[in-house]
Amino acid sequence: MNTLTPSSRIGGFHKLAVAQRIERVAQFAGLSAEDQAQLAQTGNLPAETADHMIENFVGTMNIPMGVATNLRIDGRDRLVPMATEESSVVAAVCNAARQSYDAGGFVTSMSGTQMIAQIQLTGVSDPQHARVRILERLDDIRAMCDACDPVLVKLGGGFRDLEVRVLDTRGGAMVITHLIVDTRDAMGANAVNTMAEKLAPHIAQWTSGTTNLRILSNLADRRLARARCVWPLDAIGGAAVRDAMLSAYHFADADPYRAATHNKGIMNGVSAVVLATGNDTRAVEAGAHAYAARGGRYASLTAWETTARGDLAGTIELPMAVGLVGGATKVHPTARLGLKILGVSSAEELARIIAAVGLAQNFSALKALATTGIQKGHMALHAQNIAMMAGAVGGEIDRLTQVLVAKGLVRMDVAEAELALLRQA
Repeated sequence: MNTLTPSSRIGGFHKLAVAQRIERVAQFAGLSAEDQAQLAQTGNLPAETADHMIENFVGTMNIPMGVATNLRIDGRDRLVPMATEESSVVAAVCNAARQSYDAGGFVTSMSGTQMIAQIQLTGVSDPQHARVRILERLDDIRAMCDACDPVLVKLGGGFRDLEVRVLDTRGGAMVITHLIVDTRDAMGANAVNTMAEKLAPHIAQWTSGTTNLRILSNLADRRLARARCVWPLDAIGGAAVRDAMLSAYHFADADPYRAATHNKGIMNGVSAVVLATGNDTRAVEAGAHAYAARGGRYASLTAWETTARGDLAGTIELPMAVGLVGGATKVHPTARLGLKILGVSSAEELARIIAAVGLAQNFSALKALATTGIQKGHMALHAQNIAMMAGAVGGEIDRLTQVLVAKGLVRMDVAEAELALLRQA
């Protein structure tokens, strides 16, 4: 064995102080003192807080947070915090909102705040009878679930309904129990998972089967956020622009290759607000993409039409499992500020705002693609990143950015050459 090869087997790594962990990582990876100092800078998230948020903490990855302006949602003006590393995302929402502001902006709604927990039952010879036996225990199940979280019940939430399905799989018939739970202002993962864990052994006893998985579903189709908006024809550039945008939408709705990028653009806006408020981006993204495939093929999360007056109308509907209590929404100081900027008082209100941002993002992407092309605006903003990567500092960044945009060559080699010329001048 080569004794010079560093080993990743570090016993008790999680028990070390943060500084000691950084030192061990530095030894393993050959990090310089400057590298270690960079890791030790945790920005506006105190190291002590971060150390309790994840395991084996050694540093933070700070993401820029911007504020989307011009948004008028349900008759109220909003400033919406968005955390993202991608250029043009925040600007796209601002532009879409500006073009709809005078027409009234966005109107939103929500189907509810219910989450689903699934319990998998296998090994039953009579799955249809097992299904009915579980359904017969509705009152017992309600009592057991509500007893798991009396605070949630006191706040108006708790168990709401029971669904039981027989699912044919490669491994044979499975009986899948759905617990429908109103989680109110919480995202609800912990609440519904606790209920599923509590109930599972009882289901096994009632059916003489074996329970396996007990976990929430991120396809939160009982928690759908919706938004709609009309963009006047004269605000978007006329009928030709409208028709080109509609054609782009028709393409996305018919072709999963286009739909994947179309919906990714929507999630640029959605995930940025979810992250800025300390919510679970992966859960929301998983639910959205699963919902986009609910018809048996992957399609657009939005729909675009022409109104009787000839204006452009857009709608969006997607699962939105977000919360105001629990997790990083309460622990992360910047997430708390994000919610304060929004001024929301319920998880439903937050979800509806996020849906509006997703629709705005899609509008801007479709318009850019159907007119100037996505690269013109995106690369103009991306040029700032390239300028900094090339080594520009201070006022050099803006000057070099202008040169790159004017040349239409936003590349590292060009940036380095032009920076050298700027410094000579």
